[in-house]
Amino acid sequence: MAVHALSTEVILAHSHQCLGKVQLDWMPQPGSSLDFAGHTYMVLERRHCYQFRAGRYQLDKIYLVVQSDPAPAERSEVEGRWVLGDVTCQFNARSELIRCAVNPGGPCSGCRDYIRRMSDGD
Repeated sequence: MAVHALSTEVILAHSHQCLGKVQLDWMPQPGSSLDFAGHTYMVLERRHCYQFRAGRYQLDKIYLVVQSDPAPAERSEVEGRWVLGDVTCQFNARSELIRCAVNPGGPCSGCRDYIRRMSDGD
């Protein structure tokens, strides 16, 4: 399915402030990063707005609920997606939204609870 450029409104999560509008030709998923107005944000939620035209509902607008993403450097790519934190740690959640249960706020470097993840072959 081809994605056409849709009007997308970017909304800051904690204050519900509209940061602005942009035309996107891709569908950002929760957990993905978005560069907007010189800042990097993490997408927390994506909402769709439909309009009834020509006898059917059509996707008209997207709302992205985002939060500031101050530490994009602490990410690892796993199976084609970006996850937070150090994936070599046993406690890493391998999630786009949470680093781990032991130290969710990070940082991973220097964490006293670090235990190297055993690989599947060990």
